[in-house]
Amino acid sequence: MKAITMMLMALAMMFSSVVRAASLDDEILAIQHEWAHIQYQLPEDEREDAFEKLEAKADQLVRANPQRAEPHIWDGIVLSTWAGASGGLGALGLVKRARRQFEKAIDIDPASLEGSALTSLGSLYYQVPGWPIGFGDDDKAENLLSRALVINPEGIDSNYFYADYLLDQGNKAGARQYFEKALKAPDRPNRPLADEGRRKEIQAKLAGMS
Repeated sequence: MKAITMMLMALAMMFSSVVRAASLDDEILAIQHEWAHIQYQLPEDEREDAFEKLEAKADQLVRANPQRAEPHIWDGIVLSTWAGASGGLGALGLVKRARRQFEKAIDIDPASLEGSALTSLGSLYYQVPGWPIGFGDDDKAENLLSRALVINPEGIDSNYFYADYLLDQGNKAGARQYFEKALKAPDRPNRPLADEGRRKEIQAKLAGMS
């Protein structure tokens, strides 16, 4: 009888873990969808407030799941795009917070979400001004973005941001190669709006290079 009770308790704990994982996946997907809606469908003058509200949800998810990489990644993504929407002096504080979230996610699992923390942190390092204003560092950017490509060599974001980094460095031929590879990336399940928006950004970059 005792053995049966212990077995039932173990099964209950296993089922509870599966339910929690499924719930977290659903919450992450909801944040992904809302982020894409804000980034690609809202007018620019409405994005700052919308990202601020979304970051509050992402922060709650981090606090509830501090040992999972995914919430840290998406909190960082929301913080960094909120910074881009807000601009000004306050943006640097937001990107510093985003950097901490990406670093935490990398500490937990650098391969989580196909290396998204590496891609996102790398993109910060080449876009943020360097010392003494910010923490920008092109060498760190290249290292992180290259690591992300090893994890996700065919991904739309990993190729897009590596291409954008190369363009920032003045390497138009290399940038074109990776932008075109990003355009051919397979669709991501459950993220059609984000894929559509990213492809439009890629096409705009390519048009600007011609």
